Amino acid sequence: MTTHMQTAAEFYTEALSSPRALAATLDHTLLKPEATRAQVLQLCEEAAQFHFACAMVNPFWVSTAAAALAGTVVPVGVVIGFPLGASLVDSKVDEARRVIALGAHDVDMVMNIGALKSGEYDTVIADIRHVVDVAHGQGAIVKVILETALLNFEEKLRASEIAVNAGADFIKTSTGFSTGGATVDDIAQMRGIAGGRCGVKASGGIRTLADAKVMLQAGANRIGASASVRIVQELAGTAASHTSVAGY
Repeated sequence: MTTHMQTAAEFYTEALSSPRALAATLDHTLLKPEATRAQVLQLCEEAAQFHFACAMVNPFWVSTAAAALAGTVVPVGVVIGFPLGASLVDSKVDEARRVIALGAHDVDMVMNIGALKSGEYDTVIADIRHVVDVAHGQGAIVKVILETALLNFEEKLRASEIAVNAGADFIKTSTGFSTGGATVDDIAQMRGIAGGRCGVKASGGIRTLADAKVMLQAGANRIGASASVRIVQELAGTAASHTSVAGY
């Protein structure tokens, strides 16, 4: 992971310096419920070919992805408590422990959105911290999904601060399954809270190189996308030659 101490401008320049550098910022993602084994294997093949930051899958596919990516430098990413965030804390912790044991390295968990909106901040921070403790104890990282489309300005600030204080490695905008995805304003706001303390991941609705560029400029240093191949190939000038698998 690139250092969080870089400025957004420095990171942007580095990320756009080559297709390989851009690929290293992209979580290649396939989370649709109807995804097949063949599509998951294609995702992993593309992740290894382009050297994406990770191949992001649902929990059922973690062992498949881990086997497909064995011997490569690309880690497996997985979502937990997904997409609502309303699972029991113990369920999220157990899910995190199990998927890491199966080979996941990046754990993207959905924050307890309803508890946050109820002002039950101790519940929210405990929910995150328990997962972070399990993940960090096993050498994994945690990205906390805030689902920004469901939060007002003050709630986004509070959610970002809670996640950072709970030890999140990244704060992340969206599941891609709610009412909206990443926005430039949300990324700028989240980076303002995170500063150099953790990463910021933009996800949901990022389908083109132009989309990726504005998120990087706003302060994202990781991007979740199903169109990762297209985005990298746009930078290389060859986007028309390949169609990526669908995701969210």
